[in-house]
Amino acid sequence: MPKVLPIPTGGGRGRSRRVSTTLAEINVIPLVDVMLVLLIIFMVTAPMLQRGIEVNLPVASRAASISSERLFVDVPRSFSKDGNVFLAQEPVRLAFLGERLKQEFQKRTDRQVFLRIDGELTVQQMLQVGDQLMAGGAENFGVIADPPRVQ
Repeated sequence: MPKVLPIPTGGGRGRSRRVSTTLAEINVIPLVDVMLVLLIIFMVTAPMLQRGIEVNLPVASRAASISSERLFVDVPRSFSKDGNVFLAQEPVRLAFLGERLKQEFQKRTDRQVFLRIDGELTVQQMLQVGDQLMAGGAENFGVIADPPRVQ
């Protein structure tokens, strides 16, 4: 709101008043504009940050959905090159998978592991991972498959 301030004059002609604004007020419009731009930027970039590990699951005719919180081991296509698997979204070398599972099972009562393995990997590679799962204390493991697509 503008304030009326007296302006001193040197001539004694009477008092004249001039209207001037003070700079103590915050202009909110540019602040709102900047905040809306930042909101839009974060809304666009947030889904891009939520990417997981890409695994092409094989298709099974009788695949059931999993309802409770389970321990997943993901084996991507790059496993044949680098030997890394993902235990609960954390990369782990195959040689250390058994030890990491032992640490994980100390926090859990359920010792079931669900294996999401890429469909292009061989059965031998799946058995290598399965051997490490059993060495880590898993009572049993299941292989996750996609349900067939309805055409």
